[in-house]
Amino acid sequence: MTQLERDKRTKRSGGRAARRVARETNQQEIHAYITRNIPPIDILHDEATELIETNAELVLSDIGIEFRDDQEVLNLLQEAGCDVDGTRVRFPKGLARKLAKKAPSRFTQHARNPSKSVLIGGDNIVFAPVYGPPFIRGLDGQRRYAEIEDFVNMVKLVYMLPGLHHSGGTLCEPVDLPVTKRHLEMNYAHIRYSDKPFMGSVTAPSRAEDTLEMARILFGNEFVSKNCVLVSLINANSPMTWDDTMLGALKVYARAGQACIISPFILAGAMSPVSVAGTLTQILAEAMSGIALTQVIKPGAPVIFGSFASSISMQTGAPTFGTPEPAKVLYGCAKLARRLGVPFRSGGSLTAAKSVDAQSAYESAHTIIPTVMGGVNFALHSAGWLEGGLVSDFAKLVLDADQLTMMNSLVSGIDVSENGMALDALKQVGPGQHFLGSEHTQSNFETAFWRSSIADYTTYEQWSSEGSQEAEFRARSRAKQMLDSYQAPEIDKTIDDELRAFIDRRKNILPDSDY
Repeated sequence: MTQLERDKRTKRSGGRAARRVARETNQQEIHAYITRNIPPIDILHDEATELIETNAELVLSDIGIEFRDDQEVLNLLQEAGCDVDGTRVRFPKGLARKLAKKAPSRFTQHARNPSKSVLIGGDNIVFAPVYGPPFIRGLDGQRRYAEIEDFVNMVKLVYMLPGLHHSGGTLCEPVDLPVTKRHLEMNYAHIRYSDKPFMGSVTAPSRAEDTLEMARILFGNEFVSKNCVLVSLINANSPMTWDDTMLGALKVYARAGQACIISPFILAGAMSPVSVAGTLTQILAEAMSGIALTQVIKPGAPVIFGSFASSISMQTGAPTFGTPEPAKVLYGCAKLARRLGVPFRSGGSLTAAKSVDAQSAYESAHTIIPTVMGGVNFALHSAGWLEGGLVSDFAKLVLDADQLTMMNSLVSGIDVSENGMALDALKQVGPGQHFLGSEHTQSNFETAFWRSSIADYTTYEQWSSEGSQEAEFRARSRAKQMLDSYQAPEIDKTIDDELRAFIDRRKNILPDSDY
């Protein structure tokens, strides 16, 4: 072999090696968010939609909604025109919808890295990770209570995963820290170890205030007063009830012009009727009541119509995921939100599975596809959710996030440009030949098809010779490799010092227990 031939061979193998490294290190095209270029699936015809909207108005006007233990909220709603009887609030027909129309149809949540700010609403999809589990399945695969180190590692991984656009909120509950203080370190982790947008604490009004103050340190008082930098999850206590904790956090964020996800939490059959239409009616009534309250507090405050709906096993009462009925609820709610004129939150990669197995894969697939195709704008629980929301799992976080990178291609539509039509390739190849050597294939092969960075595409013999590694093992190994190579985004030292000083002051003031 001549030196020239050796050089050419080295160059070719170097190119292959570089492409393999790029795949293995998850170097995929990064989007701040996804824009849908295809229409959302609509399975609810207009006449049925109007009937559900009419029935939701009847729930608001005749049955009413409970607003408990918050006299200020009751006074505000009464001044806005509602009939208040004790803690029961009834909205005259059309009032809640009229108030909801004051909310923006889309808004930007700013990240500390401007290139990662997200536009929520319209045809856009923002993927956020798992939220709320007290347990973690760690890098060693063991299930245990989560700690702050796990939370920090989750933040770092989410920061590095291109399929996730948002840092999220309570990625897991760090039970090694007092409930009264853990929100401070959780907020700091999002700010320090990522530069994606993040969610605010809602477990007490004072913790929402702390989150706001940390955001003001990060972004500046004036910027926060004029822009949305926080999105926070406000859950209804279904059926048809709001409690003082959620109302308190809602008031803090709405007054500051920060976004609230007004989200009924439904286990259909227990917390709503067993029928899809009945559940849709209840969700719309609950959501409109909360959205209306945000606009009474601050007209024009950004808000998201939220829906978390699962069915339950009528044999055991346990929640089920990936089933048809919640998908129908999602599709219906998405249309109701579009007609209301506000962004919509729902969906994710949900599963009741106890491990990263076949059940977790198909249940998650059956929730993320309706999420993407139905018109969801903000998708919480998009990656890492396991065991019905009790567990955050590092391996599933990586696997789910890998699948999320596929969704941009799925909703991009079909390329009908000259290159997409490929008429030259058809002419060049002709009948009975293959396209592997055509100029069109050579020019497009690297970007023509989405490719997983986790899936194994080798032969059985190669897979077997390399240890027969299954997906969970590969994903957990990938998580370890990513954390080993993690580099924190830059942050101004003055801001960082001020954040730590604020946290120290608050920790010295706050008790270690609420009791």
